[in-house]
This record gives sequence, structure tokens and C-alpha cells, in this order.
Amino acid sequence: MVASVDQKLRTNLRDDAAFVVVAAMMAVIFMGSTLVTPLYALYRHAFGFSEFMLTLVYAVYVVGNFVALLIFGRLSDEIGRKPVGIASLGLAGLSTLIFLAAFSTGWLFWARMLSGFGVGLASGTAAAWLAELDTAEQKSRATLMTSTANFIGIALGPLLSGVLAQYAPWPLHLSFLVYLAILAIVGVLLTRTPETVKTPHGSWRTLSLRPRLGIPAELRFSFIAPAVTAFATFAVIGFYAALLPTILAESLHQTNIAVGGAVVFELFLIAALMTIATRHFESRIAMLSGLVLLLPSVALLVMAQTLGSILILLAGTALSGCAAALGYRGSLQVVNKIAPDEQRAEIVSSFYVAMFLGNSVPVIGVGLLTVVASSSLASFVFACVIAILAICALVTGIKFNPKSRA
Repeated sequence: MVASVDQKLRTNLRDDAAFVVVAAMMAVIFMGSTLVTPLYALYRHAFGFSEFMLTLVYAVYVVGNFVALLIFGRLSDEIGRKPVGIASLGLAGLSTLIFLAAFSTGWLFWARMLSGFGVGLASGTAAAWLAELDTAEQKSRATLMTSTANFIGIALGPLLSGVLAQYAPWPLHLSFLVYLAILAIVGVLLTRTPETVKTPHGSWRTLSLRPRLGIPAELRFSFIAPAVTAFATFAVIGFYAALLPTILAESLHQTNIAVGGAVVFELFLIAALMTIATRHFESRIAMLSGLVLLLPSVALLVMAQTLGSILILLAGTALSGCAAALGYRGSLQVVNKIAPDEQRAEIVSSFYVAMFLGNSVPVIGVGLLTVVASSSLASFVFACVIAILAICALVTGIKFNPKSRA
């Protein structure tokens, strides 16, 4: 009896440790995606490119996302979570090395694309891995850990690089060196984490490169609301990550690099805290609440830019963080609930396609508008598009009852 209890305790401790390590992998991977955010102004000064080129450098990240998700989205279902997770850390390291060596704009494109590839490879894998480590039917613990790790990672990235770039030597290099050390530590821990795909039925050599993502016909209607929620939520996140330094400099006359990193940190820190605080919200309620909060969030963002008010910007940032937390956690949990085990990584990867599209396409649109119009008008059009998408997702989400379709 005592031996049985002791064995159960060791198993629980091992599973808890595995949960933390996989979540750390996800946090560190997403940290790399925003590490460069406060540095865009320095790169613009060093390499002399335009604001529109900046949006392209930011958005090329999605090319890597799509290659990973469209071709490799189901890879961890076939060969296991661990090898794919380790490969994603390797790609993040390679991307970081290219940033360190960059001496022209072209290097930034390659670094961002590889970063996107690593994030795309890791995101579906880590989400599925955490869901399998969570034995509960609703997968709420896995969804909470996935969402929190994501937001903590992308919060720490701009804070670290902003502070180091402003107050430490080697502003375009030191943060990347620190990040490489963090990647190495997490990589070592990941090699000791248990595999959850017990009978892999493929290998790297037998991998088909034919793009394959899809949603079973019976799940397509239920997939619309979470997919659109993810798109709209991460469009706002992308706006902050790509364009906030420019808005701070041009509209609010704030050029301190650390301040830009701190505002982005505020967004994601509040998102992480809100994710934990609302963890008991039913997934559909959380998703719909996030959509409702998107409406005043984008309104405050435009108002802050128009009036040049840092206080309104901080208020809008806080509200955007709440919207991001509820929208992302709720929509991901809806997808986790409706996805069958044998297609989990593939369906979650389809969800991430919608998310990464939202993270990049609207930002490119804003960049194009700034070429022919003012940045304030571009932000207003962006806010209107996000509001329309949020309302459409609200209508669809209200009509969908997950209990009857899951």
C-alpha cells in the first residue's frame, strides 16, 4: 500500500515537472518572437529602411509559421513530441545567430522567417503535448498552461531586449546572447522530459512534404468562432509588437527603447495574469468575453494615437491584455475540447494558422496604408476591421453550443 502511494507520488511529481518543462519550451520559443520588437528602431537607423519595410520584416515571420504548420503540423503526431520540440529550439537558436551576424536588412528577413518556423513547429507540438499530459477531460489545465506560457514568453522578450538595449552595452547583440543561454538550458531539460506519443508511426525519413491541414467536416462550424477569435486577438498583438515603437516615437514623442519594451511587456504580463485569474471561466464564456473587450481596446488604441496620450495608451494596453487572455485561452480550449486525440496536433495547428495570419496580415495592411495615408488613418481602419471581425465571431460563437457538438 505504501509502495503504491509512493509510486503514485513519484508519477505525479514527474508529470508536474514535465508540464513545467514543456510550458517553459513554449514560453522560450515565443520569447524569441518578440525579443526583436524594441530593436526595430535601432535596425531602422542602422540599415536605413522604411516603416513599410519594417512591417514586412515583422510579417515575414508568418512565412516560417506556415511552412511549419502546413507541412509539419502533424509531424509530432507521427514521430513524437520530443524530437519536434528539440528541433524547434534548434531553429530558434539558428535564428538568433543570424540576428547576431546581421549587417543588412536581408539578414533580418531570414532571421524572422526562421524564428517563425521554429514557433510554428513548437506551438502545435507543445499544445498537444501539454493536452496529453493533462488527464482531465476538459483539458483546462493544459489550456491554462499553454496560454500562460505563451503570454509570459512574449512578455519577457521585449522587456529583456528593451532594458538591455537602452542601458547595457552591445544594444543589438547582448539580448540575443542571453537568449541563446536560455535556449540551451531549456533544451537540456527537454531531453529529460517523457514522450507522450507511445507508438510513433513515422520518422524524419518517411515524412511526406505534402501540405496537410484540415478540419473534419463535422467540426468545421464549431471551428469558425475560435479561429476568427484567434485571428482578431493576434492582429491586435501584432499591431503592438510591430508598430508600437513607431507610434511612441511619432505620436507620443517617446524614444526611450526601454519604454517601448515596457509597454509591450505590460500587454502580455496583464494577459498572463488575466489568464490565471479567469482560469475557471468556461471556455466559450471566456472566448466571447475576449471578443467583447476587443471593441473598446482598439478604440482606446486609436484615441491614444490621435490625442498623443500615454495614459490612454496604457489603459488601452491593459484592456487589450485582458481581451487577449480571454480570447486566446477560451478559443484554444474550445479547439482542445472538440479535437479528437488522433488529430489533435493537426487541428491545433490549423487553429494556429488562423492565429498567425492575424498576427501578420493586418500589420502589412497597416504598413501599406501608411504609404498613402497618415498612420492615424491606418490605425483607424485597422480598428474598424478588428471590430467587424469580433462582432462576426461573437454572432457565430453565440450560436455554437460546444456541449452539444464536442
